[in-house]
Order: sequence, then C-alpha cells, then structure tokens
Amino acid sequence: MNTDETVIRIEGLSKQYRLGGKQACANTLRDTLANAFVSPFRRVGNVVRGQAASAENPDATIWALKNVSFAVKRGEVLGIIGRNGAGKTTLLKILSSITEPTEGRARIRGRVGSLLEVGTGFHSELTGRENIYLSGSILGMKRAEIDLKFDQIVDFSGMERFLDTPVKHYSSGMYVRLAFAVAAHLEPEILIVDEVLAVGDAEFQRKCLAKMDKISEAGHTVLFVSHNMGLIQSLCQRVIVLRNGSVYADDNTTNGVGAYLQTLEETASENLLERKERRGKGKVRLARIEITTENHSSTASLITGRPA
Repeated sequence: MNTDETVIRIEGLSKQYRLGGKQACANTLRDTLANAFVSPFRRVGNVVRGQAASAENPDATIWALKNVSFAVKRGEVLGIIGRNGAGKTTLLKILSSITEPTEGRARIRGRVGSLLEVGTGFHSELTGRENIYLSGSILGMKRAEIDLKFDQIVDFSGMERFLDTPVKHYSSGMYVRLAFAVAAHLEPEILIVDEVLAVGDAEFQRKCLAKMDKISEAGHTVLFVSHNMGLIQSLCQRVIVLRNGSVYADDNTTNGVGAYLQTLEETASENLLERKERRGKGKVRLARIEITTENHSSTASLITGRPA
C-alpha cells in the first residue's frame, strides 16, 4: 500500500454563513408539509410588522472558513485544533458532505466515516440494530459485509442490552458508544472524529484511542478534533491549528500544540472591541476583561462601554 498517497486535498476552502439566517438542513416529510402550510402566514406577519422579505442586512455575514488549504496522506492521523468558533466543525461537516463550501473545493479519495456532534449519523426512530445496518448501507456495504462486522461492533460498544431500543431513548454516552463502534468497524478509508468522544468515560476513550491507532496502522486516515491536548499529543502525528477560520499553523504535533497555546495567550490580552465576529445588537459591548490573583484568590474586573 502506498502510504504517500494523498487522500484529502483541500484548496481555497471557504464557508460563509448569514448571521441570524436559517441554514439549510435536511427536513422530514412532516417538516416540509408543515413549512409549506405556515410560510404564507409567516410572510403576511412579516409584512404587517414591516419586515419585508428582502430587508435582510446583506452585511450580516461571517466567514466560518476562509481560504483553507492543506493535504492529508493515507495512513496519517491529523489533529485539528483551535478555539471555539475557529471553524473546526464547519471543516469536518464539509469533508463529511453535510454542508457545501461557499468557495474552493475538497477532493477526497476513499470512503468517509464520520462521528461529529451527538445526534448526527443515526435515525432517531430506528433501533441501534437498524442503525448499524443503515450506516453500513450509506457507506456502500452489502448486508453480508455488515453481518461479518456486526458482533464486533456490538461487543466494542457494550450496548447489547439496548440494541433493539430506538436510539432516541439513548443517553448521549450510549449514543456515542454505538456511533463510534459503527464508524470505526465498518472500515472507512477516512475516519473523522469530533470532540464528541469527550462524552464517553475514561475507559471508553482509551478503547477509542487504541482503535484509532489500529485504523492508522492499517493504512487508513484519521482526522481528530479535540480540546484535550493530551489526547492530541498521544494520537496525532501532525496538527493543523485553525484561527478565525484560517490555517494559523500546520506542523508536527509538538510545534502545532505550542502554536495553539500561543493563540490562547494572545487572545487573553487582546482588545475585545477589535473582534470582528461579535454578535448581538451592540447596545452594550465588553471592552476588556481583566483577571488578577491576590492572596491565592481570583477576582475579575469587567469593563463595559459603548452603549447604543
């Protein structure tokens, strides 16, 4: 197997969202019919309140990703880190074909298995057993192939007792156990895992890390997002740091984690009024936050200003 083969190539990837706007998502038939019935009345209500359909502020947008480019080789374990709002989950959703980019493109070679936030990937009305077969079918596997992996999936998840229960009744931990077992055992060439593993207990996290090591050793690729730098350092060979939607650093794990920690220090001292991604009506804005320690106790000084 050629481990130098590039399986993910991202070129100039950008994603823009409209603030306050409703993002497109997959609807059920019930949702579609309900929206069709309600929409005329909603439009009339907007007119009565003086809110024309075309009155949206064209400037109320934000770039969740901006001109992101990098490549990932087969068998590589890549950590993607950054502060909340840096664009990590948006990037993974594009790579998982959940959303489309506004600009640029992502070329992916191989079958992708994704484990993003709790609640995605399974159909809530189906049982755990049914969702295992559904996930396998989505990955293009035949029923006979899923049958061969079925016992391994159930054993790894520890969810045998609840296998015939609809997943809408699962706790977040139960859901993640089964979802990771499915994503890892149905042999995707590329496995994408978000911070969702933090929901599981320490023992299950160790099982997941060991499994991702085996996946990498078998020549498959892993993209792993986490705020836990210990997990990143123990699992990943390379790190990409996202900051404000752009690639801030692309380096080995030690240097990448160092660059990320540097961004945290810079953020602690920055002027909040200069932040561009702020939301709200602007009636009151945070200008600065100071945290000081004295006699082993912490106090916070909050300065507010610029009322509308």
